[in-house]
This record gives sequence, C-alpha cells and structure tokens, in this order.
Amino acid sequence: MNKSDIMKQTKTLLVITLLCGVVIAYAQEREYPVPPRMAPEMTEFWTPQPKIVTPGNRTDVLIPAPSDATVLFNGSSLDEWESVRRNEHLPAAWEVKDNLMWVVPGTGMLQTKRSFGDCQLHVEWMIPVGTGGESQGRGNSGVFLQSRYEVQVLDSYNNETYANGQAGSIYKQYPPLVNAMNPQGIWNVYDIIFTAPRFREDGTLQSYATMTVLHNGVLVQNNSMVLGGTVYTGIPSYSAHGKAPLQLQDHSNPIAFRNIWIREL
Repeated sequence: MNKSDIMKQTKTLLVITLLCGVVIAYAQEREYPVPPRMAPEMTEFWTPQPKIVTPGNRTDVLIPAPSDATVLFNGSSLDEWESVRRNEHLPAAWEVKDNLMWVVPGTGMLQTKRSFGDCQLHVEWMIPVGTGGESQGRGNSGVFLQSRYEVQVLDSYNNETYANGQAGSIYKQYPPLVNAMNPQGIWNVYDIIFTAPRFREDGTLQSYATMTVLHNGVLVQNNSMVLGGTVYTGIPSYSAHGKAPLQLQDHSNPIAFRNIWIREL
C-alpha cells in the first residue's frame, strides 16, 4: 500500500469517526416521548356485559362443611382470623353479630392465621338490604387466595360496572361467564377450586395459578389461568411465594359473611 492509499484510508476513518460522534451526540440530546402513566381505567372493560342468570337455589340453607375441611368461621368466633393494617398483624377487628361476620369499615383486611396452597374454598356472603351506591361503590369486598389473587365480591344485581370487576370476576383479569347474583338480603355462595402457581428454584414462574368458581351453583370461572397478583392499576405479574393466608377485603362497605370452610388439596 502506497502513501496515497494510506492517506485516503486515514481520511475515510476520520470522516466515519466524526459522523459517529455526531450521531451519538444527536441521540444523547434528542428528547424521546415519555410513555403515558398507567391509569386504572386502562384495564377495565364494560362490554360485553355477562348474561344474567337466575340461580336455581335461592333458599336460606347453610351448606355444611365436609369432614376433612378446616372450618374458618361457623358463626361463633374469629379465632381463625387476624386483621392486617399497614403490614401490621392485629387482633381481628371485624364484628360477629347474630352468628354472622360483618366487615367493619376502616379496620382493614381480615386474614386467616393459617396459610394455604391448593384448596377448595366455600364462602357465603350477603349484601344488606338498603345498601346504596353504584358500580364499584355498592357492596364491594373481595376474596383473596394466597393474599394475592382476588375473586371479586360486589352487589352486581341491577348494578352495572366494568365486566371484569363485577361479582364472580377474577378482578381486572376475567369477567364471570354469567351474572348469577342474588339481590340484597339473599345469600350468595362462592365455591372456589384453586391451584396455586408453581415456581422454579431460581424464582421464575413454572406454572400459572388457576381458578374454577361457582357462584350460587352456577359456573362463572372455568379453570381460568390467573395472570398474576391482583392489581388495581397496571398489569398483573408473579413473584415467587409459598403458602399464604386467605384474605377478605375491607372496601368500606358493610357486608356479612358466614359459613366459611376450606379443604386443602
């Protein structure tokens, strides 16, 4: 290679270097758009509304616990429960009256002292007659499996709200297949079959949680694959965990619960 060729290559490399510097400087100075903040409404959808189905059994009969079940509430005491506020574990602050467990608004979540994994859960709940409000503001509570995965409790009788937030929904993930809600003053029954998620040794997700839910004897979730922990704003995700307590939500609405039992699977 002669001296002229070397000079040409040197000039070419110099030009390339200068151009790269200009591109890098431009990229550093350029202002890129900031993604919009996630809002709760972004994960709510109103249509289609689930079809209304009238449950076949509207009698006021308790469904007794099987012999191998753990009875969590039978009308007498809250010995199996504790309150949780700001990550602090406190004596159960909800009220037992007339053999029913009542949400005391403002006292926080109620959770079991025991932890559970795969399970069959039975919960009976009732919206008192005269409860006012609309949409998410009427008879709102929730059943949280493993303190994370919520089946919504709500007065969804003649009360339209976003479909994936009504009674029987896996909250903000799946609407119920149908609306099987009983009116105020009549008991509703959830029977939930829950398979907990599995995690690998490194903490990554191996298999999703699943839920099958019957509301008043009507199938409303059919082996639905839970997408992650329940969140009000944002996208659900998983983080590794083991067995965890069952929780009932204080959403500032007075709601009655009774006859709660669970079978570990």
